Amino acid sequence: MDMETVKLSQIVMKWFPDMMPFFNTEELNSRILLRDGFTVLEPEDALEIIHYSICEHQSSALLH
Repeated sequence: MDMETVKLSQIVMKWFPDMMPFFNTEELNSRILLRDGFTVLEPEDALEIIHYSICEHQSSALLH
C-alpha cells in the first residue's frame, strides 16, 4: 500500500461526523500521514488517531 496524507477532518467525517463540532479549524486541518492509505483505515485506528490528535493539540496549547 502507498502512504497517504489526509486531514484530520476527513477521518472524523468518515467515522465520527458527530464529533466535528468539538474540533477547531486548526485541529481539523491537521495533516495525518497514513501508512497504508485512507481506504484501509479501520474505525478503531481512526479513533486512536483522533485521540492522539486531541492530546497533541492540548499539549501544544499548554505550552503557549
